[in-house]
Amino acid sequence: MRKIVSIILVTGLLFSSVVELLPNGKSLRYIENDAYGYGEILEYDVGYKFITAGTGYFKIMPDPIYRNGRKCYDIRFQVKSHDAIDWLYRVRDQYRTVLDVGGIFPWEFEQTIREGGYSRDSKAHFDQLNNVAKSNDKTFQIPDYVHDVVSAFYYVRTMDIGSMKKDSIFYLKNFLDDTTYNLGVKIKGKQTIEVAAGTFKCVVIEPMIVQGGLFKSDGTVLIWLSDDDRKIPVKVATKIPIGYIEAKLTKFSGLRGQLNAKIN
Repeated sequence: MRKIVSIILVTGLLFSSVVELLPNGKSLRYIENDAYGYGEILEYDVGYKFITAGTGYFKIMPDPIYRNGRKCYDIRFQVKSHDAIDWLYRVRDQYRTVLDVGGIFPWEFEQTIREGGYSRDSKAHFDQLNNVAKSNDKTFQIPDYVHDVVSAFYYVRTMDIGSMKKDSIFYLKNFLDDTTYNLGVKIKGKQTIEVAAGTFKCVVIEPMIVQGGLFKSDGTVLIWLSDDDRKIPVKVATKIPIGYIEAKLTKFSGLRGQLNAKIN
């Protein structure tokens, strides 16, 4: 299940931005965002071939919260195995990020992972004004606008990925535990696919997984993002030795605008 989360870590270098000058002289970028807003919910079935093993969702809470005097999104991500297969492999993974509305960067991140006999908890506080992250009672230097695994996904949704050329590669800096990692993503092309939520025109991307972090993988991760202004993940396929684990969109609500990539 942790591999499914890795699909969030994709981005590019093309975005429209300006900066806001704060009283202390620090400038913070502004990213124009028409892709999502408060109250958006995306729901998925997660499984292997014809076996549905669990469910997942991305949820932007309906009300704003504030950090450092700035308006933020409270975003939750969860993956849960079905009760019927808990005896085989129980999964209860939860993630949360506090995302700056204006700059699309995180102020806080936390994760609670429960998978079989494995558990992992971590929290990080990002001081984006002074380029410092506090994680596990330690302080680390970070680059400008470093991301966590959830905020990275919402950042890429603000980009015009539909206009990027096939085989283009872009990069994102992501902080995990005590290290900032570089992650590239390749634009694979376009494809129309059908899932429970409907038929969608999509842009297909491939995160170029690196060693050394939670998201290392021996296989391929492919993501189908709706080819429109919403850029929601319609499908995710993660290669494992016996095939692919897939997450497929089943429901969506609270979208910021029309989902033009949906054919029916």
